[in-house]
Parts: sequence; structure tokens; C-alpha cells
Amino acid sequence: MRQFPAFFNMDDARVVVFGGGEEARRKVRLLAKTSAQITVLVGKEIDPGFAEEFAGRITIAPLDHAGPSLDIARFAIIASRIDANMERAITIARQYGVPINVVDRPDLCDFTVPSILDRGDVVAAIGTNGTAPIIAKAIRSKLEALMPQRLGDLAALAAKLRPEVKTAFPEDDLSRRHFWENVLSGPIADRVFAGELEGAEADMRDALSQTISGTHNGRVYIVGAGPGDPELLTLKALRLIQEADVVYYDRLVSDEILNLVRRDAARVSVGKERDNHSVPQEDIHKLLITAARQGHRVVRLKGGDPFVFGRGGEELAAVRAAGVAVDVVPGISSAFGCAASAGLPLTHRDHAQSLTFVTGHAKEGGVPDLDWPSLARANQTIVVFMGLGTSAGISEKLIKAGRDPQTPIGIIANGTHSNEKRAYGTLTELSTIIDREGIKSPALLVIGEVAALPEEAVAQLSKELAE
Repeated sequence: MRQFPAFFNMDDARVVVFGGGEEARRKVRLLAKTSAQITVLVGKEIDPGFAEEFAGRITIAPLDHAGPSLDIARFAIIASRIDANMERAITIARQYGVPINVVDRPDLCDFTVPSILDRGDVVAAIGTNGTAPIIAKAIRSKLEALMPQRLGDLAALAAKLRPEVKTAFPEDDLSRRHFWENVLSGPIADRVFAGELEGAEADMRDALSQTISGTHNGRVYIVGAGPGDPELLTLKALRLIQEADVVYYDRLVSDEILNLVRRDAARVSVGKERDNHSVPQEDIHKLLITAARQGHRVVRLKGGDPFVFGRGGEELAAVRAAGVAVDVVPGISSAFGCAASAGLPLTHRDHAQSLTFVTGHAKEGGVPDLDWPSLARANQTIVVFMGLGTSAGISEKLIKAGRDPQTPIGIIANGTHSNEKRAYGTLTELSTIIDREGIKSPALLVIGEVAALPEEAVAQLSKELAE
């Protein structure tokens, strides 16, 4: 680490900016957000409108009178357009021992100005030692999405209650930390971010009373992890798994996503495979309810979207019936993730005017009892979840109901993962392709004219026609 990051307290601070051009103006705009007293030292000229923009906020003085300002300055920024003025400014600032930043000259700087994300009392700064400001700005853009606009309001509310919390809990009591972790995320934080500051303060005080009395319950979040690629997590899902005390996760949640879970959180696998339910569904309900009643923030992490063949509805009902607070966070369904990864549009103006999701696995096993005549209509897309084991029966029933045996199909296994595998063909050869290609679960079956559109499908068709 070549640079040591630090934040200056700007109350009663005096800072100096050399220059009267556009670059100096940008630096003054940034400094004007603080409480510092700003002196702008200029040579012969200052840009039109510069003084008017900061009227009452800055003091303008000639470069020849730099001494008195530098003598009491905390730091100086040199943004002079003329090289001679820049060199002179550096010489003068060095004489007074003032730390300097020289715009676009990292080799001459004592410090660099980072890319700054301002949320009131919460400030994030990203620096690259002056080597690549664009990278710093790109990182800041990502943080913009992760740091709500009212994050500073949440920090201010925490500061307001801090004396009461400090009085309520001993210095080394873990309950203090757990209280702050609970109230600075979840519903109370969400109320702050929505601008409901009075309601959020009341809720925070109620939470403090409950924690002191030992009656505080946790909360369950049923969270969709998406199809596997960690970059396809929603921002809310990412925040929750990094705040959770315990995470109960499915088999289809990728290792890359599990690596994003808070390091000191408990991680419990409750995954299921066909004909192998390592943890019965009723037991999962009990685990969620018990952990929440112990005051934990509980995340039930499920592949894809919890409400698309994920039994999220059953878990939601069970937790609610137990009187435990519960929220649902949607995820990108594996149908959407896999189709996008394969370049396979699920609907298309020329090929598919409707889209149907079905399960390929009945509750008691075997081929499900579906409305096969309706599914057999042309120009629609059918996405089959959990259909590998019943693929032969599915194709047979669709063809018998009237679907063209030559209807294109696509099979996508481990969609959005690095080991994603795709295969294409026609409805009549669906199970044959699965066996021939050695495709294993998890995989989606896409049946419909749109399955002929991806590049691989076109290439496969061209090869077959050539043969």
C-alpha cells in the first residue's frame, strides 16, 4: 500500500486552491461541499462566472499574496493552467510545508484526491494512487448502486440513539453489536431509505426495548439466488446474505454465491435431489422458525426465483403461520438466466406469442398430469423444469397431443456457470440427445420454435442438412 487513506476533519479547516480555470473550479465545487474556508489564488486571470458561482463561499487573492493563506492551510490543490504558475505554486507551498495535490501530476503530489461517494456522514473514497482515475470512477459507480441515497440519514439516526444503546449494554456485550446489526439493516433501514424517518426511529426504539427485555425475534428472508452466476444476484439479495446470521441454502446455489455470505455466518445445506430429500420440507420450516425466534437474521437461499418451482410459497406460509416476520426477495429465474446465456429468446414476434413454465416431475414421481393439448399448440414456448428424467414421456405426450415431432428443442445444463452445456435438436429426439450428450441435472428443457434461433442450433441444423 503506497498510500495511506485518511479523512480530514474540515470543521474550521482552511484550504488553498491555485488556479482560476475550469479544473480549479471543479476542485472548488468539491471542497465547497465541506465546511472548510477556501482561498483561491490566481495569476492574472480568472474564468468568467467563477467568482459568482462561489460568492460568499470563497476568498480570491492574487498569487503574489499566497503566504498568509498557506501559513494556516491544511492542504493545497494546485490546478494552474500555466506551467510557470504551477511551478511557482509548488515552490511557494513547499516553503510553507503544506501538503499539495497537483492536478494530473501524480509524481508531484503529496496526496491524491480520490473518487468520492458522499452519503452525509457516510463517505466512501476510492483511490488508485493517481494512476487510473477511470477505474476509481467505475468502482464508485458500482458503490452508488449499493449505497442508498439516505444512508447518511440512517447513520444520523444511529448517532442519535447511540447514548441510549451504550447505556443499555456493557461495552463488551455482544448484544450491543447484534442490536446494531439488526436495526441498521432490514425493515428499519428500509423505512429510513423510504424517507419515513419518524417511523424508523420509533421502530428502532421498540427494537431496543425488545432486545433489552430479551423478547426480540429475528426475521426470515426467502431469497432467490438466481441461476448461478454471482453477478446475476439482485443488489438486495447480495446485501441480505452479507448481513445474515444463518443461511439455509439449496443444492443449486453456486459456490461462488456462497463465498459472498458473511464469513462468520452459519451456513447450513438443506438441498434436495430427486428421490433424495436430505432435509424434509417440514424440517426446513422448523429450522427457519427456530432460528428466527432465537433473534437471528435468517436467509433461506434458493436457486433461481423462490416462487418458480422453488417451494418458496410453502415456506412463506409456514413461517407466517408461526408468527415470524418474513420477506421474499425475488431472483432471476433459471429460465431467464439460461435462455439469455444461450442467446435463446423465450418469446419472439415471429415464432412464439406465449410462454409457459411447467414442471417435468409430478409430486408423486413420474410425468406430471398437464394440459397436454394446450401445450401442443404451435408458436409457443414451453420451459420444463426438472424434466430430464421424464423427457421421453414429455415428448411422447406432446407429440400424441398434436405437437409437431420436428419442433425445435434446446437443453441447457448448468446455465450461466462456467461448465454450462447446451444441446439442440427436435422434440422427437429429446431423450436421445440427453443420453447421447450425457446431460446431467440441473438442466432446463426449452421446447418451441425459438429453440432454433441460437447460433449453435443454426450450426447444428446446417451440419445435419449438409450430411
